[in-house]
Amino acid sequence: MKFVKLIAVAIVLAAGAVPASAQSALNEILSGGVLKVGTTGDWNPMSMRNVATNSYQGYDIDVMTALAVDLGVEVEFVPTDWKTIVAGVTAGQYHITGSASVSPARAKAAGYSNSYFALATVPLTLKTNADRFSDWDDLNLEGVSVAATLGTTQETQVKQYFPDATHRIVEAPARDFQEVLSGRADASITSNVEANKLVAQYDQLMIVPVAAGRSPTPIAMLLPQADQVWINYVNTWITLKQEQGFFDELGVKWQLLAE
Repeated sequence: MKFVKLIAVAIVLAAGAVPASAQSALNEILSGGVLKVGTTGDWNPMSMRNVATNSYQGYDIDVMTALAVDLGVEVEFVPTDWKTIVAGVTAGQYHITGSASVSPARAKAAGYSNSYFALATVPLTLKTNADRFSDWDDLNLEGVSVAATLGTTQETQVKQYFPDATHRIVEAPARDFQEVLSGRADASITSNVEANKLVAQYDQLMIVPVAAGRSPTPIAMLLPQADQVWINYVNTWITLKQEQGFFDELGVKWQLLAE
C-alpha cells in the first residue's frame, strides 16, 4: 500500500511539473498568435510613438517586429512608462519589453535577455550655458538644477553624480530635457544615444563637452523572471541575429553611434 501511495505521489508531482513549461509565455504567444511588447514610445531613436496615428517606430520597434516574424505571430505594442515598465512584465501585461538599461534594481523583479547594445550617460544643457558648464563637476554645485525622468536609470544616477545640486525628477509623459528647454532645469542627463538625437532636433541643446560618458551600461529586454523557457528562446534568437549582423544593420539605420 505504501508503494502504491508513493507511485501516486510521484505521478502527481510529475504531472505538476508539466504545466510549468506549458505555461511559458512562449507557449502563450504561439497559441495566441500575438507577441505583446511593452514600450514607452518616448525614447528617440529606440521607441517613438506617433500620437496622431497611435503607431510606433524606432530601433526597438524593428527588433520586436523581426522577433514576431520569426515566431510566426503578430506583434502588439502595449504602452507603458519607465516607472511601471518592470511591473508590467511581472503582472503579465506584456510578454517582453523593448530595450531597457540593465540594473540590479530591475533584476530583483524581472528577468533580462542577453545584451545586444551598450549605452553611456551624458549631460545636456542649453548652448547659452557653454561657458558655465564644461564638465561634470560644474553641474555638481549648489544652485544648479539637474533633471531626470522618473523610473529611468538616470533617476538614480542624477543623485549619485550631483549630490550637491538640486534634482528635478519628472514623470512621464513629461521628459527631463523639456525641463532644460523651458528653463526649469539647468541640465539633464540621458543616454548618449538619445542625446545625439536631441541635439540634432533642438538647436538650443548641447552635450556638455565632457571627455566621455559615464556609467557604460548594457541594454537588454525585460522578461518574466521565472520563465526560463521564454528567456532561453529570446537569447537563442538574439545570438542568431547577432551572428547575422541584424543588430549592426539596425544600429546604422537608426544612427545609434552618431556623434
